[in-house]
Amino acid sequence: MSPLPELCYPTVAELVSSARALTAQRPGLCTLRQVGVSRAGRPLHLLSVGHARRAVLVVAGAHANEPAGGGTLLALARRVLQERELRDGTSWHFLLCADPDGASLHVMSAPRSLYDYHLGFFRPAGPEQPEWAPSVLPPDRLPPETRALIGVIDELRPYLQVSLHGTDLGGSWVQLTRDVPGLAEPFVKSAAELHIPVEAGASDAAGWPASGPGVRVMPAPEAGPAYPSLPDDARHSTWYHAHRYGGLTAVIEVPMWAGDLVDDPAPHPAPAAALRALADRLLRDAGEVRRVLQDARPRPGDTDDPLLRAATWGLDLVPGLAADLIRTPPADGTRAYVGSVDAFARRVPLRAAAMLRRALRGTDAQAAARLEHLVALWSDAFAVRFRARWVPVEHQVEHQSRTVVAAALHARERAV
Repeated sequence: MSPLPELCYPTVAELVSSARALTAQRPGLCTLRQVGVSRAGRPLHLLSVGHARRAVLVVAGAHANEPAGGGTLLALARRVLQERELRDGTSWHFLLCADPDGASLHVMSAPRSLYDYHLGFFRPAGPEQPEWAPSVLPPDRLPPETRALIGVIDELRPYLQVSLHGTDLGGSWVQLTRDVPGLAEPFVKSAAELHIPVEAGASDAAGWPASGPGVRVMPAPEAGPAYPSLPDDARHSTWYHAHRYGGLTAVIEVPMWAGDLVDDPAPHPAPAAALRALADRLLRDAGEVRRVLQDARPRPGDTDDPLLRAATWGLDLVPGLAADLIRTPPADGTRAYVGSVDAFARRVPLRAAAMLRRALRGTDAQAAARLEHLVALWSDAFAVRFRARWVPVEHQVEHQSRTVVAAALHARERAV
């Protein structure tokens, strides 16, 4: 692992402060307004640059544990203000943080290591994630953050929505709800210049058609999912809401730590056997976490603790996911895909252990200590296995920013 990162990720408060400063500097071009509130009453802010009807919407903070998007959003807003051609007939709109409640629970600004990152880890259960909630909840039960995001899409009718995401360890890739021909070339060039690996077989996009290296297009609704047991489906998320207005969504992922094993397109010698071994490890590791939870005193019950809800939600997915890996033929037979699944299978129990540790610290110090040991052990093993290399924050931000601009320009050529 590399030493302390040189820059920190901005907090929600810092994002709002910076957006207010931009609005004060360029009041004729910029507006900042509240477009909703979270479940806990935190405001959701939208920064707009320009007044053209044709719109690009950029969303940051949909997942609390993916912090690069906030810095990218600010960098993009400044670039749009500086480069008139980007505003030529196009307005840009930036949702500063889609989940401010989640952001308040993920405690991290500049992690020194994967272990440090996981000590303050939080990622809400699927039904509480703003973009994913429509894929697992009926319309009348959607959280207010989701309703606010949908309302912004309905108002702006963007030809392009960009959702800024990230991964802890791995590479960069793009998911598209419709193809954007020509995007792969600038995306790959940017990644190469900034020494960021391109995920050649991201498990998040397993079985999706490739538009180019690292760029995947979501399959048609009738296509079957690669992991049938998982309850969420990207095709029912807010990513598809822009389709009502002829638009599309690009999801741009960037890593905090670059990792080997995710960018090798060579065939794996035995992918099915490798996935079975990963499924066995997933069940074993999740079982260790469950045993700690079962032995905890006082036994955690059905509480309002979002850490506990998120951890148990993740653990409940494990049996079905392991069965999928064993029974379903590999969606991709490359070394890159097996490496991506390896990372995915490490994350699920590691994240559950990290959140349970935080949830139990005040009630069972012994259980929390057992979980902290697992977090340390698994974080180090993850980093060693993938030869983790820190990606400077400015490189994460620059790569995402470049890819957003490239997507906007290429999609604009085809927008009605």
